Amino acid sequence: MNRILGTLLLIAAAGGGPLTAQDTSKAAPAPAPPPTPAPTAAVAGAVVARNIVDRAPQDSGTAFPDSIGALYLWTKVTGGAGQTIHHVWFHGDTQVGDVELQVGGSPWRTWSKKTIPADWKGAWHVEVRDVAGTVLKRVDFTVGQ
Repeated sequence: MNRILGTLLLIAAAGGGPLTAQDTSKAAPAPAPPPTPAPTAAVAGAVVARNIVDRAPQDSGTAFPDSIGALYLWTKVTGGAGQTIHHVWFHGDTQVGDVELQVGGSPWRTWSKKTIPADWKGAWHVEVRDVAGTVLKRVDFTVGQ
Protein backbone atom coordinates (compact mmCIF):
# COMPACT_ATOMS: atom_id res chain seq x y z
CA MET A 1 0.00 0.00 0.00
CA ASN A 2 2.83 2.40 0.88
CA ARG A 3 4.38 1.66 -2.49
CA ILE A 4 1.20 2.77 -4.34
CA LEU A 5 0.91 5.91 -2.21
CA GLY A 6 4.55 6.75 -2.91
CA THR A 7 4.00 6.34 -6.65
CA LEU A 8 0.96 8.59 -6.55
CA LEU A 9 2.88 11.26 -4.66
CA LEU A 10 5.69 11.13 -7.24
CA ILE A 11 3.17 11.51 -10.05
CA ALA A 12 1.51 14.45 -8.28
CA ALA A 13 4.87 16.10 -7.69
CA ALA A 14 5.91 15.70 -11.30
CA GLY A 15 2.65 17.24 -12.51
CA GLY A 16 3.08 20.22 -10.28
CA GLY A 17 -0.06 19.74 -8.21
CA PRO A 18 -2.33 17.36 -6.41
CA LEU A 19 -4.08 14.56 -8.21
CA THR A 20 -7.63 15.31 -9.24
CA ALA A 21 -10.34 13.06 -10.48
CA GLN A 22 -11.64 13.49 -14.01
CA ASP A 23 -15.37 13.77 -14.64
CA THR A 24 -16.05 11.58 -17.66
CA SER A 25 -19.85 11.91 -17.40
CA LYS A 26 -19.70 15.09 -19.47
CA ALA A 27 -17.87 13.57 -22.39
CA ALA A 28 -18.68 14.89 -25.83
CA PRO A 29 -21.73 13.20 -27.35
CA ALA A 30 -21.09 10.54 -29.96
CA PRO A 31 -21.28 11.86 -33.51
CA ALA A 32 -24.63 11.40 -35.22
CA PRO A 33 -24.77 8.54 -37.70
CA PRO A 34 -24.70 9.59 -41.35
CA PRO A 35 -28.14 10.08 -42.91
CA THR A 36 -29.64 6.98 -44.43
CA PRO A 37 -29.77 7.35 -48.21
CA ALA A 38 -33.20 7.13 -49.81
CA PRO A 39 -33.97 3.69 -51.18
CA THR A 40 -33.01 3.38 -54.81
CA ALA A 41 -35.83 3.08 -57.31
CA ALA A 42 -36.40 -0.40 -58.69
CA VAL A 43 -38.72 -1.34 -61.54
CA ALA A 44 -41.29 -3.91 -60.43
CA GLY A 45 -42.98 -3.97 -63.84
CA ALA A 46 -42.97 -2.22 -67.20
CA VAL A 47 -45.07 -2.75 -70.35
CA VAL A 48 -45.78 -0.98 -73.62
CA ALA A 49 -49.52 -0.44 -74.07
CA ARG A 50 -52.03 1.17 -76.39
CA ASN A 51 -53.73 3.06 -73.55
CA ILE A 52 -53.79 3.71 -69.80
CA VAL A 53 -57.13 3.51 -67.94
CA ASP A 54 -57.41 4.08 -64.18
CA ARG A 55 -53.59 4.02 -63.89
CA ALA A 56 -53.44 0.54 -65.48
CA PRO A 57 -52.08 -0.43 -68.92
CA GLN A 58 -54.59 -1.56 -71.57
CA ASP A 59 -53.81 -3.73 -74.60
CA SER A 60 -50.12 -4.22 -73.82
CA GLY A 61 -47.89 -6.12 -76.19
CA THR A 62 -44.62 -6.37 -78.06
CA ALA A 63 -45.86 -5.83 -81.65
CA PHE A 64 -48.10 -3.01 -82.87
CA PRO A 65 -49.42 -1.91 -86.31
CA ASP A 66 -47.84 1.10 -88.04
CA SER A 67 -51.21 2.86 -87.71
CA ILE A 68 -50.99 2.83 -83.88
CA GLY A 69 -50.46 6.62 -83.61
CA ALA A 70 -49.10 6.60 -80.05
CA LEU A 71 -47.95 4.17 -77.36
CA TYR A 72 -47.44 4.34 -73.60
CA LEU A 73 -44.74 2.88 -71.39
CA TRP A 74 -46.36 2.04 -68.04
CA THR A 75 -43.96 1.48 -65.14
CA LYS A 76 -44.42 0.31 -61.54
CA VAL A 77 -41.60 1.53 -59.30
CA THR A 78 -40.71 0.44 -55.77
CA GLY A 79 -38.42 2.49 -53.55
CA GLY A 80 -37.08 5.81 -54.72
CA ALA A 81 -39.84 8.03 -53.31
CA GLY A 82 -39.04 11.65 -54.12
CA GLN A 83 -36.57 10.70 -56.86
CA THR A 84 -36.93 10.96 -60.61
CA ILE A 85 -36.76 8.32 -63.30
CA HIS A 86 -36.56 8.71 -67.07
CA HIS A 87 -38.32 6.90 -69.89
CA VAL A 88 -35.87 7.08 -72.78
CA TRP A 89 -37.50 6.08 -76.10
CA PHE A 90 -35.50 4.64 -79.02
CA HIS A 91 -36.43 3.90 -82.64
CA GLY A 92 -33.72 1.46 -83.66
CA ASP A 93 -30.57 2.87 -82.06
CA THR A 94 -31.71 6.51 -82.30
CA GLN A 95 -32.99 8.20 -79.16
CA VAL A 96 -36.29 9.91 -80.00
CA GLY A 97 -37.58 10.89 -76.56
CA ASP A 98 -36.65 11.36 -72.90
CA VAL A 99 -39.43 11.88 -70.37
CA GLU A 100 -38.57 12.76 -66.75
CA LEU A 101 -41.05 11.38 -64.20
CA GLN A 102 -41.32 11.99 -60.45
CA VAL A 103 -41.63 9.01 -58.09
CA GLY A 104 -44.16 10.11 -55.48
CA GLY A 105 -44.14 7.07 -53.19
CA SER A 106 -43.52 3.35 -53.03
CA PRO A 107 -44.94 1.55 -54.84
CA TRP A 108 -45.64 4.11 -57.57
CA ARG A 109 -47.20 3.75 -61.02
CA THR A 110 -46.26 6.18 -63.75
CA TRP A 111 -46.20 6.32 -67.55
CA SER A 112 -45.11 8.30 -70.56
CA LYS A 113 -46.64 8.61 -74.01
CA LYS A 114 -44.81 8.64 -77.36
CA THR A 115 -46.32 9.60 -80.71
CA ILE A 116 -45.37 6.98 -83.30
CA PRO A 117 -45.27 8.25 -86.92
CA ALA A 118 -46.66 5.67 -89.38
CA ASP A 119 -43.37 5.57 -91.32
CA TRP A 120 -41.27 4.79 -88.20
CA LYS A 121 -41.55 1.04 -88.58
CA GLY A 122 -39.21 -1.50 -87.10
CA ALA A 123 -37.53 -2.19 -83.79
CA TRP A 124 -38.17 0.09 -80.82
CA HIS A 125 -37.23 0.01 -77.15
CA VAL A 126 -37.68 2.11 -74.05
CA GLU A 127 -35.16 2.27 -71.21
CA VAL A 128 -36.22 3.14 -67.68
CA ARG A 129 -33.27 4.97 -66.12
CA ASP A 130 -32.55 6.40 -62.70
CA VAL A 131 -31.29 9.96 -62.23
CA ALA A 132 -27.66 8.77 -62.65
CA GLY A 133 -28.52 7.28 -66.04
CA THR A 134 -28.36 3.64 -64.91
CA VAL A 135 -30.72 1.46 -66.95
CA LEU A 136 -33.18 -0.15 -64.53
CA LYS A 137 -35.30 -1.89 -67.19
CA ARG A 138 -35.47 -2.19 -70.98
CA VAL A 139 -38.67 -2.98 -72.88
CA ASP A 140 -38.41 -4.00 -76.56
CA PHE A 141 -41.23 -3.88 -79.12
CA THR A 142 -41.83 -3.55 -82.85
CA VAL A 143 -44.06 -1.32 -84.95
CA GLY A 144 -45.48 -2.29 -88.33
CA GLN A 145 -43.99 -5.72 -88.77
